[in-house]
Amino acid sequence: MIVRFCFVVLTLVILIWPLASFAQNKKVVPAHAIAMHGTPKYNSEFRHFDYVNPKAPKGGVIRQSALRTFNTFNPYTIKGDAAVGLGFIYESLMTSPQDEAFTEYGLIAQTIEVPKDRSWATFTLRKEARWHDEKPVTVEDVIWSLETLKKKGRPFYRFYYRDVTKVEKVGERKVKFTFGSTENRELPLIIGQLPILPKHYWEKRNFDKTTLEPPLGSGPYKIKSFEPGRAIVYERVKNYWGAQLPVNIGRFNADRIRFDYYRDATVALEAFKAGDYDFRLENTSKTWATGYNSPAFKQGYYKKLEIRHQNPTGMQGFVFNTRKKLFQNPIVRQALAFAFDFEWTNKNLFYGQYARTNSFFSNSELASFGLPSKGELKILKPLKNIIPPEVFTQTYYPPRNEGTGRIRKQLREARKLLERADWVVRDGKLVNRNFQEPFKFEILLISPAFERIVLPFVRNLKRLGIEASVRTVDTAQYRKRTDDFDFDMVVSTFGQSLSPGNEQREFWGSAAAMRPGSRNLAGIQSSVIDGLIELVISAPDRKSLITRTRALDRVLLWNHYVIPHWHIQSFRVAFWDKFGRPPKTPIYGLAFDAWWVDKNKSDGLAAKLKSFKSGS
Repeated sequence: MIVRFCFVVLTLVILIWPLASFAQNKKVVPAHAIAMHGTPKYNSEFRHFDYVNPKAPKGGVIRQSALRTFNTFNPYTIKGDAAVGLGFIYESLMTSPQDEAFTEYGLIAQTIEVPKDRSWATFTLRKEARWHDEKPVTVEDVIWSLETLKKKGRPFYRFYYRDVTKVEKVGERKVKFTFGSTENRELPLIIGQLPILPKHYWEKRNFDKTTLEPPLGSGPYKIKSFEPGRAIVYERVKNYWGAQLPVNIGRFNADRIRFDYYRDATVALEAFKAGDYDFRLENTSKTWATGYNSPAFKQGYYKKLEIRHQNPTGMQGFVFNTRKKLFQNPIVRQALAFAFDFEWTNKNLFYGQYARTNSFFSNSELASFGLPSKGELKILKPLKNIIPPEVFTQTYYPPRNEGTGRIRKQLREARKLLERADWVVRDGKLVNRNFQEPFKFEILLISPAFERIVLPFVRNLKRLGIEASVRTVDTAQYRKRTDDFDFDMVVSTFGQSLSPGNEQREFWGSAAAMRPGSRNLAGIQSSVIDGLIELVISAPDRKSLITRTRALDRVLLWNHYVIPHWHIQSFRVAFWDKFGRPPKTPIYGLAFDAWWVDKNKSDGLAAKLKSFKSGS
């Protein structure tokens, strides 16, 4: 009853969002763009994004890698492993640049109309929008896409678009979406992200099944050829309808993009160093530090580059499955964090490249820090009796060590916490004082590369009397087990944007906790967190969004749902020296689609590579 009462107080007292009057809603005018908060950076006369080269030459081939395999070209259902790069085929109503927090500009949609209360949104489609078979993109395609994705697509879509209560054709090229919640200012932008699929193509096919038939799209590329599970090649559509749109100028410059699949990350790296593909984003610190030294690198044939960004780095960590009885007590979860020695790991395994993560919204102004501000306290004080008291009294930070590997002090703290939770050591084993059950669990992994990080953690747990095992499985088994929440602990990442909203329900919301395939891996079921999520979603301006997100962040952190890992504030890229790049990189992305193949560099490199491979 206390939880329900506080949730009601939270909803009634804090969720204050003035409704726009009917007169205000009548003044709606079409716009070329929409911002989550404030106004768009680019006006209606803009010609291209600032971070592209509008005169970038077209042509050439870009070769990249992918790991493991693929068996379907439909990325929108839960069945199968979709091929990489399918986003090149499809388009959405609107698109976002990488130099704004959250703004969308018309793509398939020419304009958007939204009232002040954002209770609905109307999109006018471009006359010139075409599928690759030259048929026009229609309002019927838009309606069919939404209804099909909600009904037959991944569970995520039903959740993401659940507040869309009505979609209707209101003109030859106009489609209107009506929303059930007027407090969610993000809804028009969420609909702008809707992938539009061709009704006339899919009506003759089974959307539920996996398929290796190249699909029909409307985007800048289409599938040229493929070898099932081994490679896929996309070719630029010569008569692409959107080539001259301001949002596309200077982008999609390669004639072809090829992805080769490798079963093993080590083999993939060696293939890159041999010149079998051109571009690589590196996410392993050891590889970045030591793996690229080769004759080709020393001769400058390929390069390494760290490109700083201001993207939120989100949260990666060991995720507890709180559906399991073993991890339902937050004191237990807090205790196990003392067994992970980040400082030693960073020094000995990562070459000091990482910073410790202490927020679910790290590397952004959304991250909580210090003690709660006055604005945060207005949100948190009504919840004082039902959230961890540390929220009000302590700055969150994961347990710290000296990097020497000697963590006896930290393990003593862990043992004290475990004893508070009725776990005691008997005959060298940690057992439950009441039920005599041993403390035993499995850490599920998808990549062998992570074993070197997990095994020292396992050894420290053993010193506490905990028997933790590590199991690495293939992609299909990992996906099946995580979709069904059949695990004790996994390593996972929760990516964040500068404008958090609906996706927070998918990460932490109670409704997602028991829905197979959801991102709520931790199994969080909390009316308090549900209420805080709704506050974030309904934030009327940037200032309140920051305040509300920080409040949510604190409650998540102090409930110890994850043991935080680390983050880096740069893109680590390796590439063969055949590319041209715009002089400006956007602050929130890499914008690799704005790079181009420099013919002079490419031809020169081809000759060098031929000589290099022949050993002459």
